[in-house]
Amino acid sequence: EAQALSVDLARRSIAWNGAGDRCRVHHGDIRDAALLDAIGEVDLVTGTPPYLRPGAARESARPQKGPCNFQHRGGIDAYCAAAARVLAPGGVFVACDRAMATPRVDAAARDAGLAVSHALPVVPRAGKPPLFAVFVMRRPRAPASDPRARAGTPCDGRTLPALVVRDERRAR
Repeated sequence: EAQALSVDLARRSIAWNGAGDRCRVHHGDIRDAALLDAIGEVDLVTGTPPYLRPGAARESARPQKGPCNFQHRGGIDAYCAAAARVLAPGGVFVACDRAMATPRVDAAARDAGLAVSHALPVVPRAGKPPLFAVFVMRRPRAPASDPRARAGTPCDGRTLPALVVRDERRAR
């Protein structure tokens, strides 16, 4: 996690959920090579890359919001490449992106040697279109020299039923 305030929130959430013996939060940018080298090989990486290109909308001055929404240092492609660098064979990278970004996520995963296995569209309220999706990508178990190791496949057919956060009355 790149933002100190978010690191603290994540660590408290992990402790509250009783997962402290299975999870670690690292303070730093997932795209920082030195951080990745220090972490070493892992089974799971999560990340929410910024969705918007600079200039696409007005940026918030709030420290928790502006940098999280705009791709000043890369988007899903940079996150996939960074995750692939530390994932163990068979490891999983879970990331969020805009619901309509599936082809871009597929390409970014494939370019990083990952394959999208599932996509979960998230609908903010029943009757609305999906706002974003949670993408599950996997590093193949085959060695890099095996041609199957880079054979990323799009997630068509593996899109899960949408998660609807609120019903029509805005109730959860």
